[in-house]
Amino acid sequence: MKKRTPAPRLRVLHLHSSFDPGGKEMRAVQLMNAFGPDLAHAIVSAVPEALGAARAIDPAIPVDYPEFPALTGKPFPRRLQGLAQAMVGYDLVLTYNWGAMDAVLAHTAFAEVLKLPPLIHHEDGFNQDEAARLKWHRNLFRRIALFRAQGLVVPSQRLEHIARTAWKQPAAMVRRIPNGIPVFAYGRKPRPDALPRVIKHPGELWLGTLAGLRAVKNLPRLVRAFAPLPEQWQLVILGEGPEREAIRAEAVRLGVGHRVHLPGHVAHPAEVMGLFDLFALSSDSEQFPISVVEAMATGLAVAAPRVGDVEAMVAAENRRFLAPSGDEAALAAVLAALAGDADQRAAVGRANRARAEAEYDEAKMIAAYRNVYAGALGRTSFP
Repeated sequence: MKKRTPAPRLRVLHLHSSFDPGGKEMRAVQLMNAFGPDLAHAIVSAVPEALGAARAIDPAIPVDYPEFPALTGKPFPRRLQGLAQAMVGYDLVLTYNWGAMDAVLAHTAFAEVLKLPPLIHHEDGFNQDEAARLKWHRNLFRRIALFRAQGLVVPSQRLEHIARTAWKQPAAMVRRIPNGIPVFAYGRKPRPDALPRVIKHPGELWLGTLAGLRAVKNLPRLVRAFAPLPEQWQLVILGEGPEREAIRAEAVRLGVGHRVHLPGHVAHPAEVMGLFDLFALSSDSEQFPISVVEAMATGLAVAAPRVGDVEAMVAAENRRFLAPSGDEAALAAVLAALAGDADQRAAVGRANRARAEAEYDEAKMIAAYRNVYAGALGRTSFP
């Protein structure tokens, strides 16, 4: 009998402005691992040294990091042509956020001439420069750039609305897929020393958050809202990023440096978030923050501003503990209310856990992404 030749792996190109750990990057890794070794991935980070999320990719997954034209620069025809030519030879192109939008425009401009593979764009939110108001010229740029994309994936209701209105994308183009996690991996009680460089001592209560340490997350605001809490409360901020020193400086200024801890990035949040007694968010802008889903799955109450889809995400019992966006005093008040009432924290946490189990398990998310990517390729399955 003639031996069957295995089908060649599909080659997927991922274009990121950064591939350091963050919500969209870790979701991309989550999907790569779920799709398995039948796909080969090429990952481009516009910042070459920003590849920290790669550590979470299953070693069995074929991945390379090719040389690629710069993702940022003036959108002159010759530069766009160079970006488009670098996409030749792949089966599917996946682009992420504003930082990859020049590549999306290059694909639209040269897709027919170069017979480029289908492209799916993902939008997960905005940096500090668009936290308060979208820039009209970026809206226009997106309208033009997305003309030949096969789909636009967003995680939140707000982004879906923006895509349909500000970016003028047709309904058939936009697909909202809420972020999902392996809910049943969360909720276990870790050892007190499960985190590097910080140990939970008897009698301590931990207010925790999980975020890239970027300006849009406004973590100095969280330090200020936390500072009045009783001495047994500790603030533990999991994540890495350029705002580390600003966060530390604010804690020292307020005299709570000894109670604010920044252990760094944690590859597997499910293994440590059970150390938290309460979860908080302080961002200027969010869409569908995966960290809130992780907190809910852990069985935690959430204190947060009403940004993005947060109010729609949490259980009904949690909604009165959300503050108006940008209102630091209100955030401090809801933190104090939850910190002072253990029974209330537990009841809200149970309700959040039940909602996470019902709505946000990763199996639904992975199936939805499979359908979108398969549809772009004209296939019935993916990979």
